[in-house]
Amino acid sequence: MRGKFITLEGIDGAGKSSHLTFIAERIKQRGYEVFTTREPGGAPLSEKLRTMLLHEKMQPDTEVLLMFAARREQLLETIQPALERGTWVICDRYTDSTYAYQCGGRGLPEGRVQVLEQWVHGHLQPDLTFLFDAPLTVARERLEKGTANPDKFEREQSEFFAKVRDAYLRRAGQYPQRIKVVDSSRTLQAIQADLASYLDAL
Repeated sequence: MRGKFITLEGIDGAGKSSHLTFIAERIKQRGYEVFTTREPGGAPLSEKLRTMLLHEKMQPDTEVLLMFAARREQLLETIQPALERGTWVICDRYTDSTYAYQCGGRGLPEGRVQVLEQWVHGHLQPDLTFLFDAPLTVARERLEKGTANPDKFEREQSEFFAKVRDAYLRRAGQYPQRIKVVDSSRTLQAIQADLASYLDAL
Protein backbone atom coordinates (compact mmCIF):
# COMPACT_ATOMS: atom_id res chain seq x y z
CA MET A 1 0.00 0.00 0.00
CA ARG A 2 1.28 3.46 -0.94
CA GLY A 3 2.39 5.65 1.94
CA LYS A 4 0.81 8.99 2.74
CA PHE A 5 2.45 12.29 1.82
CA ILE A 6 2.25 15.10 4.41
CA THR A 7 3.68 18.59 3.96
CA LEU A 8 4.33 21.40 6.46
CA GLU A 9 3.97 25.02 5.40
CA GLY A 10 4.08 28.50 6.90
CA ILE A 11 5.98 31.78 6.87
CA ASP A 12 9.40 31.86 8.48
CA GLY A 13 8.91 32.00 12.25
CA ALA A 14 5.45 30.40 12.21
CA GLY A 15 6.84 27.38 14.08
CA LYS A 16 6.20 24.61 11.57
CA SER A 17 9.58 22.87 11.83
CA SER A 18 9.29 22.51 15.61
CA HIS A 19 6.27 20.21 15.17
CA LEU A 20 7.84 17.82 12.66
CA THR A 21 9.07 15.40 15.35
CA PHE A 22 5.66 15.25 17.04
CA ILE A 23 3.95 14.46 13.73
CA ALA A 24 6.49 11.76 12.87
CA GLU A 25 6.16 10.13 16.29
CA ARG A 26 2.36 10.16 16.10
CA ILE A 27 2.50 8.28 12.81
CA LYS A 28 5.09 5.80 14.11
CA GLN A 29 2.83 5.02 17.06
CA ARG A 30 0.28 3.74 14.56
CA GLY A 31 2.83 1.31 13.20
CA TYR A 32 3.93 3.08 10.04
CA GLU A 33 7.44 3.73 8.80
CA VAL A 34 8.16 7.47 8.48
CA PHE A 35 10.63 9.40 6.37
CA THR A 36 11.21 13.12 6.97
CA THR A 37 12.75 15.53 4.49
CA ARG A 38 12.85 19.19 3.53
CA GLU A 39 12.67 21.59 0.61
CA PRO A 40 14.69 22.73 -1.06
CA GLY A 41 16.93 19.73 -0.46
CA GLY A 42 16.40 16.10 0.42
CA ALA A 43 18.67 14.63 -2.28
CA PRO A 44 22.39 15.24 -2.99
CA LEU A 45 21.88 17.57 -5.95
CA SER A 46 18.87 19.22 -4.30
CA GLU A 47 20.98 20.07 -1.25
CA LYS A 48 23.55 21.79 -3.48
CA LEU A 49 20.78 23.79 -5.13
CA ARG A 50 19.43 24.64 -1.66
CA THR A 51 22.65 26.46 -0.81
CA MET A 52 22.34 28.56 -3.96
CA LEU A 53 18.64 29.23 -3.46
CA LEU A 54 18.96 30.36 0.14
CA HIS A 55 22.05 32.50 -0.23
CA GLU A 56 22.57 33.68 -3.81
CA LYS A 57 20.84 36.71 -5.27
CA MET A 58 18.94 35.81 -8.46
CA GLN A 59 16.02 36.78 -10.64
CA PRO A 60 12.56 35.50 -9.55
CA ASP A 61 12.25 33.34 -12.69
CA THR A 62 15.64 31.76 -12.03
CA GLU A 63 14.67 31.16 -8.42
CA VAL A 64 11.46 29.33 -9.26
CA LEU A 65 13.14 27.22 -11.97
CA LEU A 66 15.84 26.13 -9.54
CA MET A 67 13.19 25.37 -6.90
CA PHE A 68 11.43 22.99 -9.24
CA ALA A 69 14.72 21.46 -10.40
CA ALA A 70 15.56 20.65 -6.78
CA ARG A 71 11.99 19.38 -6.23
CA ARG A 72 12.09 17.08 -9.24
CA GLU A 73 15.40 15.56 -8.17
CA GLN A 74 14.15 14.91 -4.64
CA LEU A 75 10.87 13.42 -5.89
CA LEU A 76 12.66 10.88 -8.07
CA GLU A 77 15.48 10.13 -5.63
CA THR A 78 13.71 10.02 -2.26
CA ILE A 79 10.00 10.88 -1.99
CA GLN A 80 8.46 8.64 -4.65
CA PRO A 81 10.55 5.55 -3.77
CA ALA A 82 9.62 5.95 -0.09
CA LEU A 83 5.90 6.31 -0.84
CA GLU A 84 5.98 3.27 -3.12
CA ARG A 85 7.52 1.22 -0.27
CA GLY A 86 4.56 2.16 1.92
CA THR A 87 6.53 4.70 3.96
CA TRP A 88 4.78 7.86 5.10
CA VAL A 89 6.71 10.96 3.98
CA ILE A 90 6.73 14.26 5.85
CA CYS A 91 8.23 17.15 3.90
CA ASP A 92 9.09 20.54 5.41
CA ARG A 93 7.79 22.75 2.55
CA TYR A 94 6.60 21.79 -0.93
CA THR A 95 4.95 23.57 -3.87
CA ASP A 96 2.57 25.60 -1.69
CA SER A 97 5.73 27.40 -0.56
CA THR A 98 6.50 28.31 -4.15
CA TYR A 99 3.06 29.82 -4.63
CA ALA A 100 3.44 31.72 -1.35
CA TYR A 101 7.04 32.94 -1.60
CA GLN A 102 7.68 33.26 -5.33
CA CYS A 103 4.14 34.26 -6.43
CA GLY A 104 2.92 36.00 -3.28
CA GLY A 105 6.20 37.46 -2.05
CA ARG A 106 8.10 38.01 -5.31
CA GLY A 107 5.06 38.71 -7.51
CA LEU A 108 5.70 35.97 -10.07
CA PRO A 109 2.60 35.08 -12.16
CA GLU A 110 0.91 31.94 -10.85
CA GLY A 111 0.49 30.60 -14.37
CA ARG A 112 4.24 29.97 -14.65
CA VAL A 113 4.26 27.96 -11.44
CA GLN A 114 1.19 26.00 -12.51
CA VAL A 115 2.97 24.88 -15.69
CA LEU A 116 6.01 23.74 -13.71
CA GLU A 117 3.84 22.04 -11.10
CA GLN A 118 2.04 19.95 -13.73
CA TRP A 119 5.31 19.07 -15.42
CA VAL A 120 7.24 18.15 -12.28
CA HIS A 121 4.61 16.52 -10.08
CA GLY A 122 1.13 16.78 -11.56
CA HIS A 123 0.67 13.15 -10.53
CA LEU A 124 1.76 13.67 -6.93
CA GLN A 125 0.07 16.06 -4.53
CA PRO A 126 0.15 15.91 -0.72
CA ASP A 127 -2.51 13.90 1.07
CA LEU A 128 -2.47 16.44 3.90
CA THR A 129 -0.85 19.83 4.40
CA PHE A 130 -0.48 21.63 7.71
CA LEU A 131 -0.31 25.40 7.28
CA PHE A 132 1.12 26.83 10.50
CA ASP A 133 -0.18 30.38 10.76
CA ALA A 134 0.75 33.12 13.20
CA PRO A 135 0.46 36.92 13.24
CA LEU A 136 3.42 38.61 11.58
CA THR A 137 4.56 40.19 14.83
CA VAL A 138 4.73 36.78 16.53
CA ALA A 139 6.53 35.14 13.60
CA ARG A 140 9.07 37.95 13.29
CA GLU A 141 9.82 37.89 17.01
CA ARG A 142 10.43 34.14 16.91
CA LEU A 143 12.61 34.46 13.83
CA GLU A 144 14.77 37.17 15.33
CA LYS A 145 15.29 35.18 18.54
CA GLY A 146 15.96 31.80 16.96
CA THR A 147 18.00 32.48 13.82
CA ALA A 148 21.72 33.23 14.22
CA ASN A 149 22.57 33.26 10.50
CA PRO A 150 19.41 34.17 8.55
CA ASP A 151 19.17 33.21 4.87
CA LYS A 152 18.01 35.64 2.18
CA PHE A 153 14.33 34.82 2.72
CA GLU A 154 14.55 35.23 6.49
CA ARG A 155 16.14 38.66 5.95
CA GLU A 156 13.13 39.92 3.98
CA GLN A 157 11.02 42.77 5.39
CA SER A 158 7.58 42.52 7.02
CA GLU A 159 5.82 43.63 3.81
CA PHE A 160 7.23 40.61 1.98
CA PHE A 161 6.03 38.21 4.70
CA ALA A 162 2.60 39.83 4.76
CA LYS A 163 2.24 39.00 1.05
CA VAL A 164 3.53 35.45 1.65
CA ARG A 165 1.07 34.90 4.48
CA ASP A 166 -1.83 36.22 2.39
CA ALA A 167 -0.89 33.88 -0.46
CA TYR A 168 -0.79 30.93 1.93
CA LEU A 169 -4.23 31.71 3.31
CA ARG A 170 -5.62 32.05 -0.22
CA ARG A 171 -4.24 28.60 -1.02
CA ALA A 172 -5.89 27.22 2.09
CA GLY A 173 -9.20 28.69 0.97
CA GLN A 174 -8.81 27.06 -2.45
CA TYR A 175 -7.92 23.62 -1.08
CA PRO A 176 -9.67 23.28 2.31
CA GLN A 177 -9.83 19.48 2.15
CA ARG A 178 -6.05 19.21 1.90
CA ILE A 179 -4.71 22.28 3.67
CA LYS A 180 -5.47 22.54 7.39
CA VAL A 181 -4.70 25.93 8.94
CA VAL A 182 -3.19 25.56 12.41
CA ASP A 183 -3.06 28.62 14.67
CA SER A 184 0.53 28.34 15.86
CA SER A 185 0.34 31.32 18.21
CA ARG A 186 -1.40 29.09 20.80
CA THR A 187 0.10 26.78 23.43
CA LEU A 188 2.06 23.72 22.37
CA GLN A 189 -0.61 21.45 23.84
CA ALA A 190 -3.42 23.10 21.88
CA ILE A 191 -1.48 22.90 18.62
CA GLN A 192 -0.55 19.26 19.11
CA ALA A 193 -4.15 18.37 19.93
CA ASP A 194 -5.20 19.75 16.53
CA LEU A 195 -2.36 17.95 14.75
CA ALA A 196 -3.25 14.65 16.44
CA SER A 197 -6.89 15.01 15.41
CA TYR A 198 -6.07 15.61 11.74
CA LEU A 199 -3.49 12.81 11.68
CA ASP A 200 -5.85 10.31 13.29
CA ALA A 201 -8.48 11.13 10.68
CA LEU A 202 -5.97 10.54 7.89
